[in-house]
Amino acid sequence: MNADVGIDVGTELPEQVVRITRADLVRYAGASGDFNPIHWNERVAREVGLPGVIAHGMFTMALAGRAVTAWTGDPAALLEYQVRFGRPVVVPDDEDGAELTVRGRVAALLDGGRARVDLTVTSAGEKVLSLARVVVRLP
Repeated sequence: MNADVGIDVGTELPEQVVRITRADLVRYAGASGDFNPIHWNERVAREVGLPGVIAHGMFTMALAGRAVTAWTGDPAALLEYQVRFGRPVVVPDDEDGAELTVRGRVAALLDGGRARVDLTVTSAGEKVLSLARVVVRLP
């Protein structure tokens, strides 16, 4: 146990549930400059074999990262972050959009007051980020 902060291997982060709407995708496209039509045009998304309009992978990754920084209380505490994009987050054209659920668990306590946190990120019951893990500086 890390006696200074009371965090053990196995400590779970509070579950975060985020809604992603088509309006969010438009805002993210404007901020990132990624205007690929698979993120806003249903016809184009289906023509390339997708089930519908999908969220930007980097947006999905950012939302998962935000769940971690909410837990640490400091965005600068996130030192390393890696993911593999497993499945797309399909965003319906309605007011509800898609639901993204982020869970995390401390997998290892590292030297220098750091911890590795493994994330499980799902949408519609499917894991959308694979091998998602962060290294954070503990308070």
